[in-house]
Amino acid sequence: MSVPETKSAPETKSGVSVHVRGLRKSFGEHAVLKGIDLEIQAGEIFVIMGPSGSGKSIFLRHVIGLETPDGGEVLVDNIRVEDDSIRDRVRMAMVFQSGGLLNSLSVAENVGLYLAEHRIHPPKEIARVVKEKLEAVQLNDADGEKNPTELSGGMKKRVAIARALVMEPQLVLYDEPTSELDPLVAITIGREIVKLNRRVGATTVVVSHDRDLAFGIADRIAFLADGKILQVGTKEEIKSSQIPLIQEFISADFAVK
Repeated sequence: MSVPETKSAPETKSGVSVHVRGLRKSFGEHAVLKGIDLEIQAGEIFVIMGPSGSGKSIFLRHVIGLETPDGGEVLVDNIRVEDDSIRDRVRMAMVFQSGGLLNSLSVAENVGLYLAEHRIHPPKEIARVVKEKLEAVQLNDADGEKNPTELSGGMKKRVAIARALVMEPQLVLYDEPTSELDPLVAITIGREIVKLNRRVGATTVVVSHDRDLAFGIADRIAFLADGKILQVGTKEEIKSSQIPLIQEFISADFAVK
């Protein structure tokens, strides 16, 4: 049996811009996105924060092209996400809230799938990269041999992030990356998000209601509520917002009186 020729790794390219114009989406009579306008700069870490049910995850699915809008458009590197050529021109990765792993493959095979399918490295190098990325999210060789069905929700999330790290993406999207994770692992994940962004200049879009994560990693934050953007700004601008809903959200605390 002949061994297929190994392709060289694609040339690293800086992050890509994302332009969202008049984005609208409804399910039946329920309007989820009500005319979203956003400009995300190439290479920045952009966090979309807001309460549950505000439309954050649906917005993210539109950015990567998994949902078709009722109106408006999303441009990634000035290419419409519906364009068939976008996957060949822009490396995009998404970390789903559920993990999105393939149960027919081991954890290690899930993480190395992109490299194996695109023949970017020979098998030994793929194994080295997979090991490195699993260790980055605090998983070991024994974890790599497991099936995803054997993992907890938090471990699945870490595997999904390792899989995204392997791709060295130009645009990486995270849907609630710290949900189901304990505080120490959540900090580790936040650091990995920043490290990937800084290392390859990947544009990073994070959907989260985790205030610590948002204020810890974001260059800019958009606050989304009821399908509308209430404010876009730096961490300091969002923290000092005079909009009552934003102030209530960022200052909410659990106290028993």
